[in-house]
Amino acid sequence: MSTLIGSIIVFMLVITLHELGHFTVAKLCNIKVNEFSIGMGPKLVSATKGETSYSLRLLPVGGYVAMEGEEENSNDPRAFNNVSVFKRMAVVIAGVVMNFILAVVAFLIVFSILGVRTNVVEDVIDNSPAKMAGMITGDRVVRIENVEIIDWDNLVSNISSKTDKVSIVVNRDGKEISFNVKPELKDGRYVIGITPKVQKKFLSSFTAAFKHTLSVIKDVFKTIKMLFNGDAKVSMLAGPVGVINLIGKETAKGYLNLLNILGIISANLAIINLLPIPALDGGKFLFLLIESITGKKLSEKVENSLSLIGLSFLFGIMIYVTIFGDLNRIING
Repeated sequence: MSTLIGSIIVFMLVITLHELGHFTVAKLCNIKVNEFSIGMGPKLVSATKGETSYSLRLLPVGGYVAMEGEEENSNDPRAFNNVSVFKRMAVVIAGVVMNFILAVVAFLIVFSILGVRTNVVEDVIDNSPAKMAGMITGDRVVRIENVEIIDWDNLVSNISSKTDKVSIVVNRDGKEISFNVKPELKDGRYVIGITPKVQKKFLSSFTAAFKHTLSVIKDVFKTIKMLFNGDAKVSMLAGPVGVINLIGKETAKGYLNLLNILGIISANLAIINLLPIPALDGGKFLFLLIESITGKKLSEKVENSLSLIGLSFLFGIMIYVTIFGDLNRIING
């Protein structure tokens, strides 16, 4: 039970920070915010400070920032519909930016603690292909088969699938030395028998965190492409139930795993929200982009109708994924 509660709290943290992005920029743009809600459905508790009501609701599946004039036209000069289109665009995109920042921060903490594996050799295993070829501690691997190597992951990906001899160029004391090394199969992948030097510097950790966030985002786009091509299975997707279940499993493995999954979920949420679907931030941003180009607002009736269609589509997808993906995985292990 404690794991479930912890999982829900972590999931809602990602959602809350997303909404906090909208809320903060709305306040900075002097837009009137009527309510900041964590959760959906019936209200459990609320408090009012100034013009804004802060509420906690029953269902831990989302949250929202209710701005004056967002869903309907308002005569209030501070209403969302009455501020400049660029201020509205900033408010809409702020949630995505906040999730991107959260992902980078989560990964930054992980890399700061574990360190960043570099392309510098820390140790060469005895009787390994690298040892027999002449590689030594301190060698910086700069190229493999004419492919530039910049970090350990880059190095591993360029060796793990190679079965024949590979040309490896290292920098040793300022001079480049070339080796021909034949990888050996170990635990299902090809290796040459070296371990990386681990670096614990802020700049290295930040760079690694930023790159890892971009890598996660790239994977999200790959999955979306597979969905359109019909190559993705429901088991590859996760709704709120699946996400909470996944958080629970990772939490049991330790706080670093929790931070890692927190970053992954936050980056995923950022990209999903950017999709140009009405009712999502991406759809709203698209409407505002069109307005900024044409100088004309989309009629309230048309926008509300499109948003309703988008919302219905999203709920349908969520229910389908929850039943045939999340619950199926939980029941069948």
